Amino acid sequence: MKSMTMSEREKTYTGIPTATIVLWFAIVSMIMLFAGLTSGYIVRRAEGRWDSFQLPVQFTFSTIIIVLSSISLQSAIVAVKRNSGLYKSLLFTTLFLGFAFIFCQFLGYSALIQEGKFFASKDNVSGSFVYAITGLHLAHLAGGILFLMYVCVRAIMDKYSSADFFAIKQCATYWHFLGILWIFLFGFLTFMR
Repeated sequence: MKSMTMSEREKTYTGIPTATIVLWFAIVSMIMLFAGLTSGYIVRRAEGRWDSFQLPVQFTFSTIIIVLSSISLQSAIVAVKRNSGLYKSLLFTTLFLGFAFIFCQFLGYSALIQEGKFFASKDNVSGSFVYAITGLHLAHLAGGILFLMYVCVRAIMDKYSSADFFAIKQCATYWHFLGILWIFLFGFLTFMR
């Protein structure tokens, strides 16, 4: 009997690995969640008593950081395809940038608090929407950080090669999605005040 590789065993009857199906199901679920939140934002804003305010500059820095992190992660994929050990450094760079994104987000929340914009306010819910939307994105990004940590640990153990880097590709798909989602949310919150 022919022995099967791990990736062949993990494929469903569709020929698509189960992990890929689960990942895309999660992404579609997140799209629906944030579509609901942004729709609620638009409806509530139209009702009145809405305090328009600018997002703190720290959220702009977060945007730059998440774009750079996607570039470093995509560069890691290129490096592992070439069997270059540089991919490990690029994975750790992405992880560092992920933590930098989180740090900037918390600096942004601190700036919002200094401006008197709180998560729960009886008088105005615009701040609540900003915290809810950005906070839920941050929670999903924390999941991405855990995924990156898993990939980095396996990279240290030399578990990847040009023939087998499935987990890095899955991580990159999720991470790029989070980056695109953040750019959308940042633009939405900036222009839909």
